[in-house]
Amino acid sequence: MTVASPLPPRVRPVDKRWIERAWERQDRLTKPPRALGRLEEVGVRLAGVLGTVRPVLADAAVIVCAGDHGVTEEGVSAFPAEVTPQMVLNFLSRGAAINQIARSVGATVVVLDAGVNGELPDHPKLLRANVRKGTGNIAREPAMSREEAERAIAAGMEAARIAYDEGATVLAAGDMGIGNTTVASALTAALTGRPAAEVTGRGTGVDEATRARKAAVVERAVDRARRRLGDLRVADPVDVLAELGGLEIAAIAGVFLGGAELGLPLVTDGFPVTSGALVAAAIAPEIRDYLFAGHRSVEPGHRAQLEALGLTPLLDLDLRLGEGTGAVLAIPLLRAAAAVLSGMATFAEAGVSDG
Repeated sequence: MTVASPLPPRVRPVDKRWIERAWERQDRLTKPPRALGRLEEVGVRLAGVLGTVRPVLADAAVIVCAGDHGVTEEGVSAFPAEVTPQMVLNFLSRGAAINQIARSVGATVVVLDAGVNGELPDHPKLLRANVRKGTGNIAREPAMSREEAERAIAAGMEAARIAYDEGATVLAAGDMGIGNTTVASALTAALTGRPAAEVTGRGTGVDEATRARKAAVVERAVDRARRRLGDLRVADPVDVLAELGGLEIAAIAGVFLGGAELGLPLVTDGFPVTSGALVAAAIAPEIRDYLFAGHRSVEPGHRAQLEALGLTPLLDLDLRLGEGTGAVLAIPLLRAAAAVLSGMATFAEAGVSDG
């Protein structure tokens, strides 16, 4: 997969007039006003994204972006780095949790190899970009060059285009990369200004001693990046990504940027995926209106990410798996919200007295 630099993206702001019209329709439907709670808000937001008061969501796709991380050298994960390519093979053979959940909701799973350190076989659901075989160790060096970060973003944007061309009407992102919660913690600390210890959790289930070591690694990485770039909250977000990110995180940012350019509703997953959304929103703030938070992870930094993006999660199931599982679980709620707004009768249409 070879594409030109996608920056700057061309994301159109959501037309607020569609949101106003959608609320007018919601308030005329055969129910007490706001009786369906947040489901009504979701439907209205979908109307804004899709530019219609009768939104319809049909085919869904989840793009699981994969890459390896040099920071695993610091002993921050409960699993070895070779698990990344092994799990990609599991996705392709439909043996993972994301495959089962996606099948249950009628969503297509596509895997994007953004930087896996291993050889993968040809497969119809595998998109190849592999900008490089994993990143540098962010505790000691930049994760990648800016040019590599842009290439990974471009690969994610192209993956979104492919999913759209194949019929996707709603797009989710997933992740796979041993060590990527460490990278997500570093990006979250950098882009939100939160302390490293506050946004660093147990990831794959490490013990408290390992979590403390992980937080110290994150702090070292952020300090190193700050010495190079200055205040990371105002630095160029692509430069921050190149210093602290992962190739799959960059690709996830690209999935969201590309999906927003195409006018698709976008569903975030857990901690690593939402770090990609943070990067994308720093590049193009307009994408916030296209984002729907699938769930809230148990990772402590995920709450900080959602607050920074102004998103309220649809589900809270104590998930910490990743892969796009929480995002895909939320897709039926998005479809239901669209169906309510588009398919319910108004009081006038149904001949029901509205009091």
